[in-house]
Amino acid sequence: MAKPMHARARAESAPTSLPDRAIENLRYIRDTMDRAAAFTAVSGYGYAAAGLTALGAAWYGASRTGGAWLTVWLIEAAIGLTLTAGSSVAKARRAGAPLTRGAGRKFLLGFAPPALAAVALTPALIAAGAEEAVAGTWLLLYGASSTTAGMFSVRALPAMGVTFMVVGALALAFPIWRDAWLAVGFGGLHVVFGALIARRHGG
Repeated sequence: MAKPMHARARAESAPTSLPDRAIENLRYIRDTMDRAAAFTAVSGYGYAAAGLTALGAAWYGASRTGGAWLTVWLIEAAIGLTLTAGSSVAKARRAGAPLTRGAGRKFLLGFAPPALAAVALTPALIAAGAEEAVAGTWLLLYGASSTTAGMFSVRALPAMGVTFMVVGALALAFPIWRDAWLAVGFGGLHVVFGALIARRHGG
């Protein structure tokens, strides 16, 4: 038997219990803080370590051409990604900073599109015989990734991204010095900004 209209109205307008309201308020506060906070768990040590391995790759790759050169830098990309991502995940866990919501999620979503564009463009440039543009493309799009992701992170990251983009533009303009540009970008800039992040943000 259906409830009378006035009974249903009273049931719908019944006040929420105090514990339920408290839980809702805490959830709202947590979500608001997540949206407003910056993702500070990027690891300066990881960036600096990746910079040192990139300097080694630039030295070793300078005497290689074609597929051998590309292999050196693809291996270095895997090593650098492992160092930066792995150390940042470890730092985030220590700090209790979630990667899948709030500022951490925004950081990942900001970083991913330009990085994926670099991955997609690399084989296309090689197939088109434009290998000389690969280094500049990597630097430029990695800089774009760092700039967009850095809007939700520490201030040093977007500054590093803009600097990478400048180096990438120079690498496209003067591709004959590609290994030098890669050394400056993935090597030197990572070491300098990694040390800065480590000093100001605890590792």
